[in-house]
Formats: sequence, C-alpha cells, structure tokens
Amino acid sequence: MPTISRFYGIVVFMNYNDHQPPHFHARYQNDEIIVEIETGVVEGRMSKRALRMVLEWLELHQSELLENWELARQRKALNEVEPLQ
Repeated sequence: MPTISRFYGIVVFMNYNDHQPPHFHARYQNDEIIVEIETGVVEGRMSKRALRMVLEWLELHQSELLENWELARQRKALNEVEPLQ
C-alpha cells in the first residue's frame, strides 16, 4: 500500500488494484478512513480536525488522486501528492 502523502501526522495511501469506487485511505493515530475521491463520502472514524484536513486536501488534489487511482489499478508506480500546508 503505497503512501502518496503525509501531513500533520496523517498518512494517505492507496492499495494496488483495489475495489471500486475510486478511493484512498487515510490514517491518523489509531484511526483510519476510506474516502471516495469523486464524492468525498467517508467510511470509518477519525477526529473532526484531522477529517477536515483530509477533505480539504481532497478538494485541492482530486484530479491527481484520480490519476493515481488509474495508476494503482494498473499496478504502476504512484505519484506523490503535495501535502496540505
């Protein structure tokens, strides 16, 4: 599961050849969520502060995340995505 970004203790990653719909995983401390790239629908638990940061980051990098999703489906190397600043 390649890490594609890290910011404020949050680790964002995608699994190769994962199930639809396009999504990414994010971990913060002991919490993990799955976020649908196109809709922002979240599954799992994370602190409100960390979740807000993940969703803000999603808005900024949605097209890059979709590109990485396609690369992951083809089992190709993923591109690093700029962290939230």
